[in-house]
Amino acid sequence: MITPAFELSQDPDFLTIIINVPYAKVSEFDVYFEGKDFKFYAKPYFLRLTLPGRIVEDGREEASYNVDKGIFTVRLPKETPGQYFDGLDMLTALLAQKKSRSAKPLVEEIGMITDTGTSAELAEEEEEEEEEEFDWEIEQTPYHEIAESTLHLQCCYGFGNLKSGVFQRLQDELSDVIDVKDPDLTPADGRRQKRLETEAAKFDLDHYLADFFEDEVIQHVLKYKPWWVDACAKKVASQGRRHQEHVSQTTFVSWSEEEREQLRKFTNKSYLLDKRTRHQVYFSLIDILLAYCYEICITEGDKNVESSWNIRKLSATLCWLESFTSIPEVLVSFGRRVLCYPLYRHFRLVTRAFSDTVMILQLGKSAVLKCLLDIHKIFRENDPAYILNDLYITDYCIWIQKTKSKKLAALAESLQKAKLTKAHLGFELEELESAARLVQEEESELKAVSAVSKQQLRSSELETSDSEESSSTSSSETESSDSDEQESSTSEDGKINSLQGTLQEERTAPLIDCSGLGRDTDTLTLDVSNEKSKASLQSTSVSGKLIEELGKKMQTAIRLSEQTEGLATASYTVLQEKGANYAVEPQRLSEDPGGKENFLEVSPKENLLLFVGRTNEDED
Repeated sequence: MITPAFELSQDPDFLTIIINVPYAKVSEFDVYFEGKDFKFYAKPYFLRLTLPGRIVEDGREEASYNVDKGIFTVRLPKETPGQYFDGLDMLTALLAQKKSRSAKPLVEEIGMITDTGTSAELAEEEEEEEEEEFDWEIEQTPYHEIAESTLHLQCCYGFGNLKSGVFQRLQDELSDVIDVKDPDLTPADGRRQKRLETEAAKFDLDHYLADFFEDEVIQHVLKYKPWWVDACAKKVASQGRRHQEHVSQTTFVSWSEEEREQLRKFTNKSYLLDKRTRHQVYFSLIDILLAYCYEICITEGDKNVESSWNIRKLSATLCWLESFTSIPEVLVSFGRRVLCYPLYRHFRLVTRAFSDTVMILQLGKSAVLKCLLDIHKIFRENDPAYILNDLYITDYCIWIQKTKSKKLAALAESLQKAKLTKAHLGFELEELESAARLVQEEESELKAVSAVSKQQLRSSELETSDSEESSSTSSSETESSDSDEQESSTSEDGKINSLQGTLQEERTAPLIDCSGLGRDTDTLTLDVSNEKSKASLQSTSVSGKLIEELGKKMQTAIRLSEQTEGLATASYTVLQEKGANYAVEPQRLSEDPGGKENFLEVSPKENLLLFVGRTNEDED
């Protein structure tokens, strides 16, 4: 017989069962329901369900069949209208047979009990488990060394520590799946000790600091929001509405057909676990979910070939077959492994996975089951990680469907209250970060000083270059000025020589006597030597421009008159006086007995050169 695909839904008064039975012989079908039992038969399909609530046959039931789609739909009235049926999406649990509890099936399913017990004892134990207060603080017992003769009996692992001897048959795949060398011969305490030593040796300071200071990629992936973020927000928004607390556990978690098919393939079984083991199962569940949340975050939901490695490497439960005894142990183990193994090693990724796991647990077992199914698929498609499905994930997918929602809520609350800091991880991260910051600040200061030195050197070079250019320009201007002065001096010398020639011509002309008698006189010599002229000019001004101006203003009108016969010669000296901007008074040369005076008349115009008569003795 074939178990058909099916799904269940509900409203306040009815339970709806949709069964997919293509190519069924609908002319011969049978439907039976009473209390919590539901049975459907249409050759070759057979379906038997144990419902979470009671239904009743009162004439309001309905059934229909869609021939084109091959879908059979049944609407059954609830015995108590308005009652909420929890766990309708836990398909594997619904397939369980309704039988009286006995010890023998439990022994056959999980192999925990060697002696059979009465069904009354088991029922009493189950009732006590459901009603007891869920306390996460379990008793701590001191470690006692185990004798080597009984060591092999204690080396258990897997879900609820129910497996042993598995890796004796899988030596070839051992190193590709877990890090424990001899899991069947290494007890739990020995595995933990070796794990801590391996993590301490694996921690890479340079890798951690590189991700700590250069965290652009990490900041980007932290912005990703997986599906449970929106689902949790919707649940919180609907808390105030009537019945929405129950509906939120199913409504906000959607299922794909592949997930439904996988749930139908699981074989339903029951697990008999003592209190200590149940706590270990819950703690290992947290560890597995933390690793899964980290993987979803860094890949932004787009899983790849490394996803299987990341999940099993970050979970000490999967990689070291670890059994935890408290929530802080789980968080410390996960935090250490995040900083030792994956590509991105940052403490904020630890806290992000921590908060995501809390949200998943708050959404209830539907969200937890959906995550476990995704992990199951990842391991199923990876060889040889599928071994971890047989050891842990398949049993978790079956067990979680029967878990009470209040226990998951209590677990989420305890996890949310837990605190994890960098100091708890044991790698002295805060000290390392402080030292790295100091080194970074020193390097920044050195770079700043180096930049300032380079800038000052560049400025001094520019100033030196400007000074050299200025010096060169000044030298050129000085040379040009000297050249202009030499040219001006030469020009003035030429003018003075020309003036001297003119005076010589005039002195050779015949002198006219005041009484009208003309006589030849000795030659009048104008003794103006080049040396005296230059000295006179230099005493007046050094500037060539002033000399040019003096040359332009030289306008001489010299009239010589001499009435004394004894005067043989008259010499004239050129005198230059600075700032002469005034009219020159006539200079008296001599007086004759008659009271007459002889003058050298000078033009009333402003002249800088005055001609004064002197005797031959002055020349000598």
